Amino acid sequence: MGAMNELIDAAAVHSAAAILTEAAPGVRWVRTRATASLLGDLNLRARTDLVAQALQEDALSVPGAGYPTAAGSFRAALRFPEFTGWILWPVSEAAAALAVDSGAAEDFDDALALLAELTPRLTGEFAIRRLLRHDPDRALAAALEWTSHPDEHVRRLASEGTRPYLPWAVREPGLVERPEATLPVLTALYRDPSEYVRRSVANHLNDLARHAPGPVVATARAWLSAADGNTGWVVRHGLRTLIKKGHPEALELLGFTPAQVAVSGPHLDREVLTLPGELTFSFEIANTGARDARLAVDYLVHYRKANGSQSAKVFKVSTLTLAPGETRSLSKRHAFRQMTTRVHHPGLHALELQVNGAVHGRAEFLLETGSAVSS
Repeated sequence: MGAMNELIDAAAVHSAAAILTEAAPGVRWVRTRATASLLGDLNLRARTDLVAQALQEDALSVPGAGYPTAAGSFRAALRFPEFTGWILWPVSEAAAALAVDSGAAEDFDDALALLAELTPRLTGEFAIRRLLRHDPDRALAAALEWTSHPDEHVRRLASEGTRPYLPWAVREPGLVERPEATLPVLTALYRDPSEYVRRSVANHLNDLARHAPGPVVATARAWLSAADGNTGWVVRHGLRTLIKKGHPEALELLGFTPAQVAVSGPHLDREVLTLPGELTFSFEIANTGARDARLAVDYLVHYRKANGSQSAKVFKVSTLTLAPGETRSLSKRHAFRQMTTRVHHPGLHALELQVNGAVHGRAEFLLETGSAVSS
C-alpha cells in the first residue's frame, strides 16, 4: 500500500492548492496547502480525509460562504487540465460533505451534478456514498439519469458508486437492505456499448448475489431474454459467486444442469506442503449419462483457521462439455503463501472437487508454515 498512499502526496496537494487559488481567488486555501506537510505515514484513505476536511474549512472561511462557494471553486478549477488525478478524491468528498451539512435540497442535487462533472477526471464512486446515506432515493434517481449520459465514466459511476460492497468505500447498509433499489440502474446499463461500464454492472450484480440471490437470478434471466452479443459474459461474470456456491437456479440458467458423472480424485502430489509452496492435484471426470454434460468444475480448499476449525473457499478450474461416455483428465496448481488478506495456519487442510454444485472426493494434506503463526 505504500505506493498507493503516494497517489496523494505533497506535490499533488500543492498543485491543487495553487490551481484553486488561481481559479477562486476569493478563497485562501491556507489549510489545504498546510496538509502537504502532515501526510507523513498516513494511508490513502486518511490522506483523503485530512485534505477533504481542510478543503471544507478553507471554503467556509469566507464570510457567508457554504457549499456554493466550494462548488463554484471546484468547477472553476476544472478549467485547468492539471486539476485531475487522485487529489480529486478529497475534492469530491469535501463537496459531498458540505452539501449534506447544508441541508438544502438544491445543494444536494448540485453536489450530485458536480460529481458527474468531476468523474471523468477521477471517479466519484467513493464520495457519492455520503449522499446515498443521507438521501438514498434522491441519489439513486440521479444515478438512473446518468445511465443515459454520453460519457462512459458517468454511466459507470451510476453502477459503481451504488455497489453494495464497493472496495475501499464506506459500506452503506441501505444498499444491502434494499437489493431491488439498484436493479433499474443495472438493467439500463447491461447492454452498454462500453466494456468499462458492463464490467461494473457485472461486479455490481455479483455484489447483490451475496445477499439477494433470488432477485439476481431473476434479473439475469430477464437480461438473457433480451440479450445482445455481450450479455452472456455480463451474466456469467455477475453470477460467478452463485456458481461457485452451487446455486441450483444460477447453474441451470447458465446451462449447468444436474449431470450423471463419475469423479476420481483429487489426487495430490504431496501429503505435506511447506509454505510458501504450490500444491498440484489431478482428477478425472467421466460422463456416465446418455446426453452431453455441460460442467462447471471448481475446487474447494478447506483452510485451517486459528481456532482449529476449517473454512472453505471455492476456486475455479474450468467449464467443459463431455459427450456420453467421455472421460477428461484435469490438473491444477494452487499456490500457498502468506498474504495480508489471508494468514495461513499450520495443520490439517483439505481439498474437494465441485461439479455443477455437487461436491466430489476429499483429500487431506498437512500445511507447515515454518513461521511463528499460532496453530
